[in-house]
Amino acid sequence: MQSRILGKDLEVSAVGLGCMGFTHAYGTAMDEKEAAKVIAEAVDIGYTFFDTAECYLGNRADGTLARNEDLVGEALKPYRDRIKLATKCGVAHSPEGLVTDSRPETIRKSIEESLKRLQTDYVDLYYQHRIDPKVDPEEVAGVMADLIKEGKILHWGISETDEQYLRRAHAVCPVTAIQNRLSMMARWHEKLFPVLEELNIGFVAFSPLANGFLTDAFKKGDTFEKGDYRNFMPQYSEESYNANRELLELMRNLAAEKNASPAQIALAWMINKKPYIVPIPGSRKLQRIRENIEAGNIILSKREVADIDSQLDRIHISDVFGGSPVKK
Repeated sequence: MQSRILGKDLEVSAVGLGCMGFTHAYGTAMDEKEAAKVIAEAVDIGYTFFDTAECYLGNRADGTLARNEDLVGEALKPYRDRIKLATKCGVAHSPEGLVTDSRPETIRKSIEESLKRLQTDYVDLYYQHRIDPKVDPEEVAGVMADLIKEGKILHWGISETDEQYLRRAHAVCPVTAIQNRLSMMARWHEKLFPVLEELNIGFVAFSPLANGFLTDAFKKGDTFEKGDYRNFMPQYSEESYNANRELLELMRNLAAEKNASPAQIALAWMINKKPYIVPIPGSRKLQRIRENIEAGNIILSKREVADIDSQLDRIHISDVFGGSPVKK
């Protein structure tokens, strides 16, 4: 499995594992022991980059609260010296949307609680989960710089950032990576590529398979269990399956040419697009996790990537889930 460098020196596997779905957004939280087995196997097959957040909460089958950081920390404790661990602060969920709080005192409280839950002395990459319009980027970067000096975090990043915010924060404390949405169906952050190259910042791509749609594993009319966000995502509507017929056909043809799966093509497309892009698809299924990491071994030439981009520009693609709204 090839590795990649984010920023100056954060080395991670070319495909990371997004751990959110073990407890959050995809129905009933997974049993912790079963999830730990899946995570352990992910380490064994080459994953070295694992992503969680303090706000990834869910309900177990018995109705009790499941915290993603607790689950991930316990599962990765035996492998801590072999892996890189990323978590996030500054967001809470509410019925009205995401509530942001990036005040320095909140960030400091959050990192202490995350370290306890993750059973570690430090976090390799600590993200501001969403921009807080009430707190200047310089203030956020300042507290992150202090946490780096104290050894509680080794690198920091920003999720769902824009260029102006990123530049202002980076000028105070160098940003190692952004974590923004990117997939064949969600390409609006590609405009940040020149900025990332100028500042030597990595791009960690979340939802790289458009919340599973680009696996081509679902069909029109499929439904998900109660509490699964996919029940309300626009790409899973019956109309979208019809609208995305050409997109799915493109992926199937590319997969046949490369002896790969559609999901692997969707990941390989972004991995081969830029050397600093690291997708972090999530899954509870070991078969899918094995499949995803193999995308790092698929080679697409610059010409092939450009041709895919050209076709994506041309064909009609439905609306895609863009994330929970931020409460104003």
